[in-house]
Parts: sequence; structure tokens; C-alpha cells
Amino acid sequence: MEKNQNKDRVAVKSPSNGIKEFFQSLLLRVPIQEQVAFARYLAVMAKAGLPLIDSLKMIQKGTKSKAMLKILDQVIKDVSNGQFLSASLEKFQSVFGDFFVNIIRVGESAGILSENLNYLAEELKKKQELKKRVIGALIYPAVVMGATFGITGLLIVFIFPKILPVFSSLNVKLPASTRFLIAISNLLTNHGFLILLGVLFAFVGFWIFLKIKKIRFYFHYFLLYVPIFGKIFRDVSLANICRTLGLTLKSGVKVVEAVTITSGSIANLAYKNQLLRAVEGVKKGETLASHFVKTQHLFPIMLSQMISVGETAGNLSDTLLYLSEFYESEVNEATKNLSNVLEPVLMVLMGVVVGFVAISIITPIYEVSRSVGR
Repeated sequence: MEKNQNKDRVAVKSPSNGIKEFFQSLLLRVPIQEQVAFARYLAVMAKAGLPLIDSLKMIQKGTKSKAMLKILDQVIKDVSNGQFLSASLEKFQSVFGDFFVNIIRVGESAGILSENLNYLAEELKKKQELKKRVIGALIYPAVVMGATFGITGLLIVFIFPKILPVFSSLNVKLPASTRFLIAISNLLTNHGFLILLGVLFAFVGFWIFLKIKKIRFYFHYFLLYVPIFGKIFRDVSLANICRTLGLTLKSGVKVVEAVTITSGSIANLAYKNQLLRAVEGVKKGETLASHFVKTQHLFPIMLSQMISVGETAGNLSDTLLYLSEFYESEVNEATKNLSNVLEPVLMVLMGVVVGFVAISIITPIYEVSRSVGR
């Protein structure tokens, strides 16, 4: 009986476990590399025919992560008491996620655990690589912007105050740019700590506001339309949706359950919301393509058409996996070209900021030298 329940049930987060999951996610952090290694090693051992409990003990001996050791202690106890691996891992759903747990559950139910674990390891690895590429692409502009405003701030706070007495002694009218720079310098010098505290509170307040689901939804929606970066965010979300949905369907999960699992694994609430709506449509007999074609601002028409072909031909999972590869290649190209696109913009911005400071300092000195020359 438990096996049948295990087959039909999809892991769903219970609101009553929210506080427990929150603290669990803070105290137990398992890196993606550890999760990939766990899935891959378990797949190899399952294929070799080793008993599950022996496989788990062998993995436990080889792991160095304290969080993983604690999790494996509990999992080994549960499996020894006759529980399914997926049922035990569901207790750590906040650590591994819905997708991880459900792929293992389907593998246990269908007798293809080894195959599903290999799929899972590949999926986690690809998601991590995609995430690294996006973060790597964002590092360059962040460093340039940080260096520009950092150097400017040091000039205003430490260098500029030392030449202020010279400006005060000059018997000339200071230009507006210099007066503005003096005002900024005085503000940072006299109230720098309060400003820093205000910025800190602003970040904390923004983080708290993002905890409100409606605000987080609009923020995620806004990110998809940020110039230059918006397309990357959209392609990353589409790549993850197509790969997760394709993999769950390939593992034998029904469409409604597969879309539900996929919605639980997507971070962007704009896409999560549309996937949940698609679930309701599929329950009423609609196709995925018919729903996606109504939301072309999130799902491009090409994706809807390809999904429609896949649904008609009966190879939707393969079509989705092909689409995931396509969108991953789009992200690769975009991240490679990002520095070429941003470099001139950042150089101009840096030039404007540094030029403004330089002109603000040099102009009064030039005015004095010109008046003395007369």
C-alpha cells in the first residue's frame, strides 16, 4: 500500500512545516557538488546491485560535509526501518528541493532508480554550470561599478577635504559642480556613519519587502525586462523549465504532476505563476502549448510551437530537452558577449564620474590663475 501511495504522490510543502523548513535551510546547507556526488554515487551502486542501505553507508563514509553526514544519519535510520529513500529525503525537502525528491520517488516506483539518479546528477550539474555562467557574467560590471564609485568616494571623503581650505581662500565664485562636490564631501564627512547605516537599513528593508510574495512577484517580473540582463534572466528560466519538465516527463511522470514539480523548482515567481495556471488548464483538457501561446511575453512563440509539435508527435519530453539545450546555448552566447556590450557603457560612465570630479577641482584653480594673469 505504501508503494502505491509513493507512486502517485507528489511532494508538496505543508504550511505547518514552514518554520521548521526555514531553520532547516539555515542550519543544513548541502552544496550542489555534494548533491551531484550523492546522486551519481548512488546511481552507480544501484546499477551494480548493491543494497540501498549498504550504498548509503558507503557514501556516508566518503562525505566530508557535516550537513550531509547529519542527513545521511537520518536517511539510513529511516531506510533501515523500511521507509522509501524518497520518503526519508522528503524530510529535508528545503535542502534538496521538490525536484530532487520527486525524481527519486518516480525512480523507486517505476524500478528505474539508477537511471533517474543519473538524470538527476546531470540536471543538477547543468543547473549549477548555468548559474555560474550568469554570476560570472555579472561579476565584471559589478567590479567596474564598485571600483568607479569606490575611488570617487575616497577622493571626495579623504582627498577633497584637504584642498577645501584652498577653495575657501580663493576670491572667486566657485562653479556649480564644485559647490555640489563640496556639499557632497561635507555630507559624507559629517554624516558618513548615518548614511552608511541608512544604506544598510535600506538593503535590509528591501530584503524584508521581498519576503512579501506579491512584491517579490513584481520584482521578479521587473527583472525579466531589465535592459541587457532581462533576456539572460528569461533564457535561464526557460532553460530550467524545459529541462526540468522534460526530465520529469521522460521519467514517467504525468503531465499535471510534471508541471507541478517544475513550478516548485523555479525561483522566478512570474514563471512559477504561469506554470501553476498551466496545471489548471491541463486538468481541464487543454494542452501546454495552448496556454503558453497566450503568454508570449514570458514564453516565446517558437517555444509554444515546438511544444505543440512535441505534444502532437508524442515526444514532448525530447522536444523539451532539445529546447533546454537551445536556451542554454542562448545564455552561453549572451554571457560571452556581455562584456563586449557593457564595456563601452561602463567606460563612458567611469569617464563621466571621474571627469566630473576632475573638472570640479581644476575649474576654480584655472579661474584663479586666469584672474592672476590679468
